[in-house]
Amino acid sequence: MSNQVNSNIDCCTFGLRDNYITMFKQVSDVTASLLKQQYIASDEISMVAFLAERMGKPVLAEGPAGVGKTELAKAWAAATGRELIRLQCYEGLDESKALYEWEYSKQMLYTQLLRDKVGDVIRGTGTLSAAADALGKEENAFFSMRFLLPRPLLQALMSEKPVVLLIDEIDRADAEFEAFLLEILSDFQASIPEIGTIKAKTQPMVLLTSNNTRELSEALKRRALYLFVDYPTPEAELRIVKLRAPELAPQLAQQMVQVVQRLRELDLKKLPSVAETVDWAKALVAINAEHLDEKTLSNTLSVILKHESDIQRAKRALMNPSKNREVSSH
Repeated sequence: MSNQVNSNIDCCTFGLRDNYITMFKQVSDVTASLLKQQYIASDEISMVAFLAERMGKPVLAEGPAGVGKTELAKAWAAATGRELIRLQCYEGLDESKALYEWEYSKQMLYTQLLRDKVGDVIRGTGTLSAAADALGKEENAFFSMRFLLPRPLLQALMSEKPVVLLIDEIDRADAEFEAFLLEILSDFQASIPEIGTIKAKTQPMVLLTSNNTRELSEALKRRALYLFVDYPTPEAELRIVKLRAPELAPQLAQQMVQVVQRLRELDLKKLPSVAETVDWAKALVAINAEHLDEKTLSNTLSVILKHESDIQRAKRALMNPSKNREVSSH
């Protein structure tokens, strides 16, 4: 679907939240703004980003590792002048690392400094139970925002200015943490038992990424616009190489992109990412390579392939193509 067809979508159609301001007037603005940040967006990426801005909805970007999902968040933040707040997910991640934790050492320090006041509070209470009840009435003094240490999710909610919140590799986190996120993704608020509900001061633009290592819940998917980011086409990857490594000779750039595309057809442990393609281009510039001959290819394959078995398989396939047809069965 072309950008021109969709460039006249009106923000009023979707009923934006009062505190949400769209950054783009039309889909082509997204493409142009991201390009200024050296991010080449497909029509689908630009459309989803545009709709996310207009509708105020999170985006779930799925796809293979290394296709530019995280870079999209960085470019999006830079293109819109927002701060980027990143939460890197991993197995065992919980709300104390993602949302907030209490600064217990600071609480203890305040308790020591206010020892006399504590004595005044419990003076006249005849039993331990009565003393505990008296202190309980003052617990707001010890469980307040002054002792709260915000982690990335709470930082995004409490920010005075709009931010881009990147929840990176959500598929690495446990299903329990995924469920914990639902309140934030749907209502842009978080519940803290000792304080109450904290609502976003300005609605963050949320981008979740997933490398498809596990299936995400339908509840999470319902709350987000879905975007699948795949490896780029040869034409798109060539544009990326020319943008990121402009010193590389055009013929050599085309030759190396053809090799990368061929490598992704092989049954490798790890397919070369777009970032590794760019690294390879910069490496070829660094050694003043003029063309990709067999020696240059052999000596630089380790820039884009990270397993010895992959390197050997690639050499067999690329240097003896007539004898090796190792095209992946998938």
